[in-house]
Amino acid sequence: MAKTSSLKSTLAVSLTNYLDAGAIVAGASGLTLWQNYLGLSEVHLGWLNFISANCLGAAIGAIIGGFLADKYGRKFIFTYNLLVYMLGVLLIMCSFNYPMLLAGFLVTGISVGVGVPASWTYISESSEVNKRGRNICISQMSWGLGPMCILLFGMLFAPDGYLFGAVQRVAHAFLGADAAVNEVNVFSSRIVFLTLFIVAFIAWNLQRKLQESAEFVSNKEKEEKTGLVDNIKVLFQNMTAVKTVIFLATIYLTWNLVASVMGFFQPHIYETAGGVTNEQANWMNCIQWAIIVGVTFIVSKLIDKTSHKAIYTFGLLVAIAAWVVIITVGAGGMAGLWLFAILWGIQGGSSPQIFYALWGSELFPAKFRAGAQGLMFFIVRGLSAVWGLVFTYIYGDNGEGFTIAAWCMIVLLCISLIVGFIGAPLTRGRSLDAITKERYGEEF
Repeated sequence: MAKTSSLKSTLAVSLTNYLDAGAIVAGASGLTLWQNYLGLSEVHLGWLNFISANCLGAAIGAIIGGFLADKYGRKFIFTYNLLVYMLGVLLIMCSFNYPMLLAGFLVTGISVGVGVPASWTYISESSEVNKRGRNICISQMSWGLGPMCILLFGMLFAPDGYLFGAVQRVAHAFLGADAAVNEVNVFSSRIVFLTLFIVAFIAWNLQRKLQESAEFVSNKEKEEKTGLVDNIKVLFQNMTAVKTVIFLATIYLTWNLVASVMGFFQPHIYETAGGVTNEQANWMNCIQWAIIVGVTFIVSKLIDKTSHKAIYTFGLLVAIAAWVVIITVGAGGMAGLWLFAILWGIQGGSSPQIFYALWGSELFPAKFRAGAQGLMFFIVRGLSAVWGLVFTYIYGDNGEGFTIAAWCMIVLLCISLIVGFIGAPLTRGRSLDAITKERYGEEF
């Protein structure tokens, strides 16, 4: 596949990551507004996180979408999945009670889960050998651009934002001039979700026109027709595949337990533990995501030429340093919060998610490549959902358990660092076919 074609398809498919992270942060940036509008407790917020694109919703979608992509093709997912995403976002936009909001978060989350394994698989299969890491990083940059843009929209449309006058006019047009303050304020979050609906519509139109992965087509021509259950059996019966699932799920899970909490609760934590305003919290978070995008761009220039283990180790050491800072300097002052935001942004640009996406698509054969990623995504986001609920109890209503929660984060990041450092595979500069034959022989 030509270089321009590889880059073009990568950009189209990477919009899935924009919508994934964007959905998480759209919910997070407006969390306080929905809380005030619907009278929600911290436990209610925990359940929103539990079933969202951040956790359970994505977990359910991933286990389904991964094996569907291996059975019916990557293009099959691209043709239909974002229609489900748009439905979920529409539910959130129109929510007027807690069950409706929950349903919207769940449907959106399921769609995110369905799309992620297929998108990472498609990017790797469509990339040149010496551009595979770069293309995965482009996808990761989209994962950073989503939150950055959504936070900017959130600040512009927020009750104290520059465009809130327009939000008020829209709200009063729907609700009447005597609408309650909280009813009007939450319209800023509804409009933020509208921007995701628009991007999803654009992405759907681009992705449904993509050609099927050549590697998927080639693999289907060689093998006999098998069902989803058969592919799952093959995955679990192959010890190399099972060990790889354990390795990748471990490095991604231990990091994602930290990242998922930060993705959903970070502005809320800044406001409660740090004592800053909603606008200040969103600005800090937005700048952090800008740093993630910038660092990822630098890593994209290095990843196909530099030791993967070195980049992986650097990212996690910075992540651990960020949490050490927040414990020692403290979350109560701006200096500690800003230093944490900067360090967490740097680690995000070289995080285990990049290597999970890259190694996850390299270390499995085409027969169950997306399915294996879907399984791991199911494990990771499912356990992240449980952890999100546990975190709300550890953290407390006003951040009184923040220090204990921070130490938990450090332990999790240390596990990810150690396991990844020991098990980092040597795949740089090698074709997917060569990697598959070395690990699985001629069987696949």
